[in-house]
Amino acid sequence: MRYRADRFLQSLSTWAKPPQLTAGAFATVVLLGTALLALPAATETGEGAGFVTALFTATSAVCVTGLIVVDTPEYWSTFGEAVILALIQIGGLGIMALATVLTMAVGRRLGLRMAVRTSSEAKSLTLGDVRELVKGIVTVTLIAEALLAAVLGLRWWLYYGESPGRAAYLGLFHAVSAFNNAGFALYSDSLEGFVTDPWICVPVAVAVVAGGLGFPVWLELWRFSRRRRERYHWSLHARITLVTTAVLLAVGFVSFLVLEWRNPATMGGLDPRDKLLAAFFQAVMPRTAGFNSLPFGEMNTQTLLVTDILMFVGGGSAGTAGGIKVTTFALLAFVILANVRGEPTVHVAGRRLSDGVVPQATTVVLMAIGLVVTATLALMTITPFSLDEILFETTSAFGTVGLSTGITGELPVAGEFIIVFLMFVGRIGPITLASALALRRRPRRYELPEERPIVG
Repeated sequence: MRYRADRFLQSLSTWAKPPQLTAGAFATVVLLGTALLALPAATETGEGAGFVTALFTATSAVCVTGLIVVDTPEYWSTFGEAVILALIQIGGLGIMALATVLTMAVGRRLGLRMAVRTSSEAKSLTLGDVRELVKGIVTVTLIAEALLAAVLGLRWWLYYGESPGRAAYLGLFHAVSAFNNAGFALYSDSLEGFVTDPWICVPVAVAVVAGGLGFPVWLELWRFSRRRRERYHWSLHARITLVTTAVLLAVGFVSFLVLEWRNPATMGGLDPRDKLLAAFFQAVMPRTAGFNSLPFGEMNTQTLLVTDILMFVGGGSAGTAGGIKVTTFALLAFVILANVRGEPTVHVAGRRLSDGVVPQATTVVLMAIGLVVTATLALMTITPFSLDEILFETTSAFGTVGLSTGITGELPVAGEFIIVFLMFVGRIGPITLASALALRRRPRRYELPEERPIVG
C-alpha cells in the first residue's frame, strides 16, 4: 500500500502536471455538458440550444459562475435544469477535490506537511489520506446541501404555497447552487422577489460563506469544536481565511448599506430592517455566488466599484469560491506592511512567511489583473457598453461570481467567447498557477552580480 501511495503521489507531482491535469478534467466535463445541453430535450421549445449558448451555460455551471445568456427557468427544460445542476455539483466537488490533492502533491514535492493538517497531527502522506480527504469533502458537501435544501423547501412549501414536489426541487436546486457558489436560480430575477425574506436570504448566504471557506478551514473548525476545553493551535491559513473573510464581509455590508440606502431603484423603498438584510445578502454574494436580491443594473457606480474589488478577491482556497483568494489578498497586505516598516522578512500572526510565498502571491495577482484588464479592453472595443458595466462583467467572470448588470445576454458572439474564456481561466487559473509555481521551485546553482535599479 505504501508503495502504491508513493507512486500515486509521485505521478501527481511529476508526470501529471497540475495545469494539464486540472484543465483537461474541467474541459472534458464542459464539453460533455455542452453536448447534453445542445440536445432538443434540454430546452422548453424542444429545438435544442445553439452551440454557443450550450457552451456558455455549461462553462458557467462547471466553473460555478452563474452568468447566463438565456433565462434559466424559461429557456431550459427540467432535463436541461437537471444537467445544469449536475454540472454545478461536479464542478464544485471537483474544484475542492483537485485543489486538495494538488496541495498534497505540492507538499510532497517540497517536503512540506499538508496545508490541511495542524502541526500537532501532521503525518506522512499516503493513498489513504487522499481517499479520506475526498470522502470528507463529499460528505460535508452533501450534508450541508441536504440541510439547506430542507430549510428552503419547507419555506417554499409552507409559506409560498408551492406543491411539495416543486418546493423540494426548488430547495435542492438552490441549495446545490448556493453551497457551490454557482448563483444559478430558477427565478428570472434571481432572488429579488425574496429580498425581505430572511428564511430564504440568510440560509443561502450562510451556505455561500461555508462553501467559500474551503475544506482545510472546515477541517480545522471541526477539530476546534471537539477541543473546546483545551487550547487549540490554529494554522496560519485558517486564521488568515477566517479573519479576512469577516473583514471583507463587514466592509461589503457597510458599503452596500451606505451607498444604496437612499437609492430608490434598489433598497431606498425598503424599511430599515429589510435594508439590513438586503445589505448583508449582497455583501456575501461577491464571495463568489451570483445570486442577487437587488438589481445590480440600477446600483450606483460607487457600489459597482466596491463589488468589483470584492469579486476580484473572492473566497477561500480549496473551496468553491473563485477570485485570487482571501489568503493571497491578505498576504500581499502583510508584504506591503513589512516593506513600509523596512522589515526584511514578512511576519504574520507569529509566523514568518517562507521565501516562495510572496513571489507566488504577487504572480497570481498581477496575472489576474492583466487578464481582467485585457478582457475589459477587448469588450470595450467590440461592444457599446460603458466601462463600469464591462469591468463589472469581466471581474464577475474571472472571479466566477455570476453577478451582472444585465449585459451578458446582449454580448456579441465574440464577447461571449471572451467571457467563456475568463470563466474557465478564472476557475482553474489560481489553483493551477499556484501549484505550478510551487512545483517549479528549484535552487539556482549560481547568482549574478547584484545591482539595484531605481524603484518609484
